[in-house]
Amino acid sequence: MTIQRMDNVAIVVDDLDAAVAFFTELGMELEGSAEIEGPWADQTVGLEGVVSEIAMMRIPDAPGRLELSVYRHPAVITPEPWPIPSNTLGLHRVTFAVDDIDDTLARLRPHGAEVLGEVAQYENIYRLCYLRGPAGIILALAEELG
Repeated sequence: MTIQRMDNVAIVVDDLDAAVAFFTELGMELEGSAEIEGPWADQTVGLEGVVSEIAMMRIPDAPGRLELSVYRHPAVITPEPWPIPSNTLGLHRVTFAVDDIDDTLARLRPHGAEVLGEVAQYENIYRLCYLRGPAGIILALAEELG
């Protein structure tokens, strides 16, 4: 028995339209959206009375998807302290390889992106940075050099 693939990573957000706009600006495209509710949803996520909306984003011509979810019920829980620091247990970040990190940051800043430190260079291999995206999530950008 083997894993077939990693299908998607899900991120809970508080403003689905803003999150879709952010990831569209990054270069992803909306694959589809749906309202999620019912007994099967409750059973899957382990909550009662789930009512949510999802937007599935994909990278054109590449594997992997990002599922953006907004919960209408039960209410979203905001962890403390907020925003969470980079060393918080659990899902740490999602990294995207980009052609031009400076251009990508310039396009994402109007959508609320904030670089956590600064753009750093790892030897002559990568330029890297962490940034906050929608709902305070941490993303990383990596630009391969050479």
